[in-house]
Amino acid sequence: MNRQIFIAFFPLFALHAASATTNLTARLAEVQRMAPAGFTVFAEPPFVVAGDEPAAVVRQRSRQTIRWAVDKLKQDFFQRDPEEVIAVWLFKDETSYKKHTAALFHDRPTTPFGYYSEMHNALIMNIATGGGTLVHEIVHPFMSANFPKCPAWFNEGLGSLFEQCAEKGGHIRGLPNWRLPALQKALRGSGVQSFQKLTALSTEEFYGGENNPHYNQFYPQARYLCYYLQERGLLVKFYREFTAHAAEDPTGYTTLQRILGEKDMDAFQKKWIAFTLQLKFP
Repeated sequence: MNRQIFIAFFPLFALHAASATTNLTARLAEVQRMAPAGFTVFAEPPFVVAGDEPAAVVRQRSRQTIRWAVDKLKQDFFQRDPEEVIAVWLFKDETSYKKHTAALFHDRPTTPFGYYSEMHNALIMNIATGGGTLVHEIVHPFMSANFPKCPAWFNEGLGSLFEQCAEKGGHIRGLPNWRLPALQKALRGSGVQSFQKLTALSTEEFYGGENNPHYNQFYPQARYLCYYLQERGLLVKFYREFTAHAAEDPTGYTTLQRILGEKDMDAFQKKWIAFTLQLKFP
């Protein structure tokens, strides 16, 4: 019986692998045609990388940041690669970033670090600012492939958790980062909303921009909730439970309560606030 199942499903696996290879090859050729003279372009599955630093530097960045992040994220969280092959453009400095964003994508970046362009199926990075934003943005296409109905709070919470990260015990770990001081200021002042309200935010509400007075608090609150889960050894478990039960718990709030073992979430929020206020950055 097991042998029959293997024979029946092997061609489907082989077909999928062949299709992925074809897509990668086609995208590599496309980016090679787009890239200006002097760029290094190569495949770093499941992405294609292009950069305008010396070839050895571009490959080292790719190996140390992209390949490392992909391996570690797949180790703990994601089983499936993104369906579309995304191009990762690593521009060497601010001047290159602005110049080539305009020339290649007819775009003007609104962030000095980098961003994901759905229109161009590309991660567009000023790599001189560091690899943190790149790791953050890598989370999103993997989340889309593995948990397409993930709410914005957890998508951005997990992504922003790893915008400053390291390896510990063979696993990727988020570290306190630049979002902490503003969050701590809010916690000492007017406070932040309840986790029930945070998890219930729609995508539009979460990305409410300057029209929403609490917008700048959503990212750090979501990040440091994920950080708390990580530090308690619960983050991977939460992700797996959330994805398994998202149909009946689309916001993740009920799953969060269960994984935390907290019936009184007001009391938990006070515990989380005390935990967050004792963190240090830098």
